[in-house]
Amino acid sequence: MSLTIGRAAAVASLSVRTLHHYDAIGLLQPSERSEAGYRLYSSGDLERLQQILVFRELGFALADIKRIVSDPAFDRRRALEAQRALLAEKGRRVAAMRAAVDAALASLEKGTTMQASELFEGFDDFDPKDYEDEARARWGDSDAYKESVRRTSSYTKDDWRRIQDEGAAITDGFVQAMGDGLAAGDPEVQALVGRHHEYLARYFYRPTLEVYDGLADLWVDDARFTKSIDKARDGLAAYQRAAVKAWVAARRRDE
Repeated sequence: MSLTIGRAAAVASLSVRTLHHYDAIGLLQPSERSEAGYRLYSSGDLERLQQILVFRELGFALADIKRIVSDPAFDRRRALEAQRALLAEKGRRVAAMRAAVDAALASLEKGTTMQASELFEGFDDFDPKDYEDEARARWGDSDAYKESVRRTSSYTKDDWRRIQDEGAAITDGFVQAMGDGLAAGDPEVQALVGRHHEYLARYFYRPTLEVYDGLADLWVDDARFTKSIDKARDGLAAYQRAAVKAWVAARRRDE
């Protein structure tokens, strides 16, 4: 069974543009062509695509994925077993973090206080002392900080779950765009920046261009933020900052 590029993209929940990009860089080149010259993806091609997408989900760069799956010694069974182990570990960490968030929300509703070790279960080396008092000292008198505190104090457990899921979806978008080799100024990436800015405005506070520009700098200038953001993918903090810089510059030109 062979699939057209449109059908293969739909089955894998990808864009046709992504498959074109994978073809162009030699990561996934369809092994067949129709009589009219259109790309056709075989079962073997789809198996390779599955491997690519799993490695990408695990944070591997496309260049590294290409090197791995193109190695003559590549063993699909061994790769699947290794991927399963990595996904299990990632799942464990995500589950621990989700449980910590749920416990924090339950504690918030009851008006009780959790121990720091309970709050940050699953966050590995994250130290809450690095942020709590500092954030209050640096921004406690700002309108943005006060607005954020006012809004978040009224959120329910379901509100926080929805906010968390939406933020994760935006991060996933940046990770995918970076993995697909899109430039920070690409329209798709700039649309993600717009979504992120609106996300902050809708749930926390509306950042001015100056504040948003400064926030992007903080992601890279403060190693703690960089470490946290780059857990999703190495270099993500710098990539997101470049994208925000381009977004802010474009709006300043329009002012």
